[in-house]
Amino acid sequence: MVVARRIVFPALRLVVWTVIAVALVKIAFTGSEVVASESPLEPGITVTESHVTVTTGSIANVVTVPGTVTADPPVPVRATGAGTVHALLAPEGQRVEAGAALLEVRTETPVEPTVRTDPETGEQTVVERRPKVTRQTVTAPVAGTVHHDVLAGQVVSVGDTVGSISPGTLSVTGTLTPDQQYRLISAPGEATVTLKGGPAPFTCTGLRIGPAAQDAAAPVEGDPSAPAPSGAVRCSVPPDVTAFAGLGADLSIANGTAEGALVVPVTAVRGSYQNGDVWVVGDDGAAQERRVALGLTDGTVVQVTEGLAEGDTVLEFAPGAEVPECDPMTGC
Repeated sequence: MVVARRIVFPALRLVVWTVIAVALVKIAFTGSEVVASESPLEPGITVTESHVTVTTGSIANVVTVPGTVTADPPVPVRATGAGTVHALLAPEGQRVEAGAALLEVRTETPVEPTVRTDPETGEQTVVERRPKVTRQTVTAPVAGTVHHDVLAGQVVSVGDTVGSISPGTLSVTGTLTPDQQYRLISAPGEATVTLKGGPAPFTCTGLRIGPAAQDAAAPVEGDPSAPAPSGAVRCSVPPDVTAFAGLGADLSIANGTAEGALVVPVTAVRGSYQNGDVWVVGDDGAAQERRVALGLTDGTVVQVTEGLAEGDTVLEFAPGAEVPECDPMTGC
């Protein structure tokens, strides 16, 4: 034991410390090497294109837009002749029918004097003549309440605004996006209106579509992605419907239906009116661009009138088309 404790154990410790020292020197001067796996993982991604089949179905082009009940603006009354206002024939605030006399404009035109010659003396006498008086009656362009902007004795010119008629009628107005305007080309003259908190839906006549007002040309506040209104729609509330200015309303405008139509999702077409481009998938899986003719759309699917046949396969999302965002819980 004495020999082992004095000779063997110290020798073993010396060997261990020597090995450690050599290892440290090697690491210090040569560094350590990390050997990669012979089969490293290679990152990658697989892109799968979504396809849809051309089918037949029914399609109804119905555009629904939010609107507001508004009072129809006063209709201006204009002078049809130059002269002096001789008399106000309809009192201020009186309700009149269309064509009723509102005021009279009188024009005096000078007439050349007459010269008389005495046959005996040859003396000439100038006789002044009364001016020629022309009277013009200004009538109401529509039925409503009279408001005068002129006074008796005031001089007016042709086209001057001499008053206005407040019709006392109501209309429903709303704004249209460019897509909705295209869908309402050749729209009918009426719409179905539902008043919020009001009576049952009714038919609103005299449908008119025009450019959007200046103050409606910006996107809705808080939603910068919303398309800016490019058009406006307006129709008249029937006299027998009780409504009030400021009420909210929904206008539903039906502009055509089709049965047994060839349809594809609107996302499959680049273009939305008259014609567009789709990508037809061949037997080899390659997609080829093709021009097609378009018909009606309901905003979800669009009718294809030329260029495709039932059973054809196309890309569900045309290159460059916006892909709708889907909620993982509720779907698209």
